[in-house]
Amino acid sequence: MLEEPRRYPMLRGRRRASRRLARPAWLSASVLRLVAGLALAGLLLGGIVLLARRAAAPDPRGALSASLAALDRGNYSAARNHALVASKGPDGAIASAVLGRIYLLLGEGVAAEGALNRAVAGGVSRARLHQLFADAWLAQDDPDRAIAEAARTAPRYAIYARRVAARALAAKGDVPGATQALQAIVAVNPRDAEAFADLGRIRFDAGDVRSGGEAAQRALALDPANLAATVLVGQVVRSRFGLVAALPWFERALARDAYYQPALIEYAATAGDAGRYADMLGATRRALAARPGDPQALYLQAVMAARAGKRDLARAMLGRMNGASGNTGAVLLTGLLAYADGGYEQAVASFREVVARQPMNLVARRLLGAALLRSGDAQGTLDVLEPVATRRDADSYTLGLVARAFEAKGARDWAARFLDRAARPALAGPTSFGSDNGVAVLANAVAAAPGDPGAAVAFIRGLLDAGDGAAALREAQGIADVSPGVPDAQLLAGDVYATQGQFAPALAAYRRAADLRFDAPTLLRLADAADRAGQRRLGAEALALYLSQNPQSIVARRALANLQLGVRDWAAAIDTLEGLRADIGTRDAVVLAQLGYAYVGAGDADTGLVYARAAHRLVPMNPAACDAYGWALYEEGDARAALPLLAKAATLAPQHAGIRWHLAQALAELGRGAEARQAISRALADPAFLDRKPALALLAAL
Repeated sequence: MLEEPRRYPMLRGRRRASRRLARPAWLSASVLRLVAGLALAGLLLGGIVLLARRAAAPDPRGALSASLAALDRGNYSAARNHALVASKGPDGAIASAVLGRIYLLLGEGVAAEGALNRAVAGGVSRARLHQLFADAWLAQDDPDRAIAEAARTAPRYAIYARRVAARALAAKGDVPGATQALQAIVAVNPRDAEAFADLGRIRFDAGDVRSGGEAAQRALALDPANLAATVLVGQVVRSRFGLVAALPWFERALARDAYYQPALIEYAATAGDAGRYADMLGATRRALAARPGDPQALYLQAVMAARAGKRDLARAMLGRMNGASGNTGAVLLTGLLAYADGGYEQAVASFREVVARQPMNLVARRLLGAALLRSGDAQGTLDVLEPVATRRDADSYTLGLVARAFEAKGARDWAARFLDRAARPALAGPTSFGSDNGVAVLANAVAAAPGDPGAAVAFIRGLLDAGDGAAALREAQGIADVSPGVPDAQLLAGDVYATQGQFAPALAAYRRAADLRFDAPTLLRLADAADRAGQRRLGAEALALYLSQNPQSIVARRALANLQLGVRDWAAAIDTLEGLRADIGTRDAVVLAQLGYAYVGAGDADTGLVYARAAHRLVPMNPAACDAYGWALYEEGDARAALPLLAKAATLAPQHAGIRWHLAQALAELGRGAEARQAISRALADPAFLDRKPALALLAAL
């Protein structure tokens, strides 16, 4: 029997042995399923992203309506972004015109002009845009061109054009004409929020705080989404009620548009002055994100860096401002940074520019004098500081600079005179700065420019210089009466009353001024007049209110320390003075002397002696430093060492009852009864002497 073949003959040689690749050990079925799943997920994710991108792509057809809706809500930044998208769609020409209007609300004149030009190129009639072009040119500081363009506006847009023309008049200095034009608009249309906002801005910038605030509040009542009016109300509140009270108004504007530049700048500046530096930094960063390279935001960052001691960073910020020379604060800061680094010539140039712009800026004048002296120009120091140093109420720092300048010139006699004055500065009554022109010349200047406040102030100074105080009072009070909402007018009246020794009416004028602009100069005037008029409590209340709104104010904290020492609240005085010392350093002799008094009064004579000795080391001829040092030694039980210092203090300040009382106690301790009785009697002759009861007891015992 034949065997059955194992393979079919026809398949022989055709069938190949199958070969399988060996699967790696790690490539299991589960891994294969995982890879397949990931690939599928990737495909799905890619599809979703593609669909999302298509869905999120801006739709120019709906962007224009979205822009107008955002504009109505007061979100100008969002409105601009939507209008930019719409300008690329079928309604691009109209959208560009809307974009130009939005740029004007944001204060960007160049961008507005560009958008308007694109609108015209796209087919929008230029006759419909004259008022917007006029506004754009005004935003670029060309008021004459703005007025000419506004005159070409079609009647349909005449109100807008008249508002632009009014603001252009104000920019040219014709504030009365601008005010009349806007008043005429609101008289015809009392619901024109933008006209009220413009009127408020012009009045506020002209110094009429009350009327400016009233107009701004009216604009905001008519249109709560008007961001310019909201910011203006915040500025008015800051002027009248302080830093902290103003912040919510700027926050209100930013709640509508988080990148509205004017609100960001005002918020940053206000928060920084209130000591809220984190908020200040955040606002400036947002301002730079909204408008890269903005000089105001860079300046505020430079100020912040300088306050933190980062001078290189501050200079870098100023350098990025691209020469924004119109900012006087930036010029002053540049000088301060140069002075701190020993660049006295550069500091002189900066300070001289500030003084040229603001001749009555005494701080800048002192800085210029110091920089000139450091640069080797002693005569320049004398020329710059002469108007201040020759006053009876000249400060110690100015007098010391003048003394050093005379010493550098070899005039040692004059140097000694001014050093003596610097060691014991006179607390003289207020006087006005003199005038180089006669009364007749100044009167003619007023007649030629009846609305010029500078001419009026110069005329009043001339009258005071000529000894005609009654005429000066009539002029000053007349200005105050016709300008009830202008704080400078009220301050002028108060100053003239003060120079005449009439402190009760001066106090009333200063209170009216403080109700309009409650800043440090107004506070100091009010507190001084209240003290001289016998109303110290009123001055203390004003100081407390000011500090509640301006907690970082060095001036106010100094005044608070004086009050705390006066009422013997030693613990509170120590807290205030230690805070001042931490902020301004250990070279302020007055603060050190006061710390000496406070610690001794609180029963810690050892610490008081350390501070008093440091103050005396800085200014050995200052009566307060001598008295503080001597009194600390006396309280330490060393009356013999204290006596020469207390006698020296009494010689330097013979009218100071408190120093006389300290001297009397040291004399009594050393058995010099007759001299002690004489010192007590002289102290008791001062009606403001606070330690009358123990002084009378010691006098009876002697």
